[in-house]
Amino acid sequence: MSEGFDYNSEIDPTVATETRWPEYVNVNENDERNDHFIRRDGKVFAGTHIIIDLWGASKLDDLQVMEKAFRDSVKECGATLLHIHMHHFTPNGGISGVAVLAESHISVHTWPEADYAAFDVFMCGDAEPHKATEILRQAFLPSRIDVREILRGENISE
Repeated sequence: MSEGFDYNSEIDPTVATETRWPEYVNVNENDERNDHFIRRDGKVFAGTHIIIDLWGASKLDDLQVMEKAFRDSVKECGATLLHIHMHHFTPNGGISGVAVLAESHISVHTWPEADYAAFDVFMCGDAEPHKATEILRQAFLPSRIDVREILRGENISE
């Protein structure tokens, strides 16, 4: 940290409404398997990473809409929000942001001048990252959505 610099002076209260980061506590202390690897269809992997491209989208420069979409996605996916941070670029109004989750993250980069947004939704454990797609569709009304799935850490040894 730089001496004499007030880090709070650069915080924009419209960027994220969290003023205090919540602490994550393991919800099931009796869980003997704390690796949170996913075991599905005979595969073991660290998490599901969904890459979502929105084309012809609107409201890609609206911080409040973006934060609400993140919060709604976290809730719908069954994840645990730890922190949200968003940055609004000028002059084009693009947004870069991340929601840090106990289960991993959701991130975004937008190009409102091209009506395009790139989202990453990466979650482990019991969270359901695919559910974020419909939340993003409703929030930004794209004319086209491309979704790809990557199983991170596929074939990780047990």
